[in-house]
Amino acid sequence: MNFKFFIHYGLHFVVPFFIAFLFFRKQWKTVYLIFLLSMLVDLDHLLANPIFDKNRCSINFHPLHSYIAIAIYFIGLFFKKTRILCFALLFHMLTDFIDCYL
Repeated sequence: MNFKFFIHYGLHFVVPFFIAFLFFRKQWKTVYLIFLLSMLVDLDHLLANPIFDKNRCSINFHPLHSYIAIAIYFIGLFFKKTRILCFALLFHMLTDFIDCYL
């Protein structure tokens, strides 16, 4: 396991825990679960050939990681019912974007 692995999965699992606990104290477990469930967007990787390529940037390659999808996630921030989910999805996209440059 290397530096990139720890940064990537730390951003996917550890940082969302702290976001949930620090900013959503009363409902941190639910918010953290939403962050974890936001990783289901990675199912779009199954459409790629090969499914995993360590040198491929996910952003704008996979359908749920496209700029259009990211724009939809951003619009979702303006609606109370989708705000936390869209924040989680955008954080996921930021994590994958950072991964492109590590």
